[in-house]
Amino acid sequence: MKKLLIISVLLVLIFGGILLSLSRKPIEKPDMISLNQAVMTALQSEDRGEILRLLHQALARESERLEAGQTERNRLMWGFLSVCVAVVAVTGAALAGYLYRTILRPFQRLEAFAARVASGDLDIPLAMDRKNRFGAFTESFDLMREQLALARENERLANISKKELVASLSHDVKTPVASIKVIAELYQAKFGRLAEMEAIVHKTDQIDLLISNLFTATLEELKQLKVNPSEIITRELAEQIRAADYRNRIRPFTLPECVVTADSLRFRQVIDNIIGNSYKYADTEIEVSGGFDKDCFALTVRDFGSGVTPEELSLLCEKYYRAGNAEGKSGSGLGLFLSQYFITEMGGTLEIKCDGGLWVIIKLKI
Repeated sequence: MKKLLIISVLLVLIFGGILLSLSRKPIEKPDMISLNQAVMTALQSEDRGEILRLLHQALARESERLEAGQTERNRLMWGFLSVCVAVVAVTGAALAGYLYRTILRPFQRLEAFAARVASGDLDIPLAMDRKNRFGAFTESFDLMREQLALARENERLANISKKELVASLSHDVKTPVASIKVIAELYQAKFGRLAEMEAIVHKTDQIDLLISNLFTATLEELKQLKVNPSEIITRELAEQIRAADYRNRIRPFTLPECVVTADSLRFRQVIDNIIGNSYKYADTEIEVSGGFDKDCFALTVRDFGSGVTPEELSLLCEKYYRAGNAEGKSGSGLGLFLSQYFITEMGGTLEIKCDGGLWVIIKLKI
């Protein structure tokens, strides 16, 4: 662009100088020698009319010559003036295009970029030209976008982490609360309905309801809970099953030893849900067994209650669904829904059957 400006200025100066020289060129004067010769020639004639005719011809020729010279001079001046105007116009157009590309267009892009950032769109970077004179200035805006996107992502992850913690704790607290309630009920059965024990049972019911509400609200916001499967020995699973049986309803059992893929924390929540449901709806002994099914380890937990109807069986793992035998019993309808979700995220399956009681079959990858 600098070269174009220099060339344009030089052309304007050159043509301007030529125009100036043409404008200062003296106006061509009549050729007096030719006129004198014409007059002398006319005077040699004795005919007055011939004299006038010859003089008239001489003046006409000289007038035509002077007029032709002036016309040529004007033509040259207008030609050079047109060239100067054209050079100035081309230079102005080039300068306008240069200013648009280097100043106006970058700022238009920056304006559109700022509007996207204000609307929350932090994924599209700011398009920058290497020849942009404001490169460092515009790059700082793109760095701001990256930092805003990073801050928003960190905030999102922090909120998810908090909600996961609340959901996990609220779900895990339900088991010890249920244990306290069972102990209070045992004391009532042994020593009569003491007012203190009735208060404990009542308060545990309130706590359980509040925890269920908290867990449900958090789960709705979170949409999902993280599952981190790893290799676990079935002996550890057996210990978790026995630890979850605070009413001692599970018959003695052993599991064949192998290594399965599971999340220890989430598996404990699954077992707590299954055994807790058995306590609540069946209130019978519980049978646990394990075996191999192709490339999976199959764990079966069954009770000997009345189970559910075939129509209800296919809905037990739906969110918030509660079967007909849940009437009058506390719960949120999320236990089996979460259990199936956790096992699926571990790469396994959870199946429910009803045959002389309710069967829950969990298959984990070996």
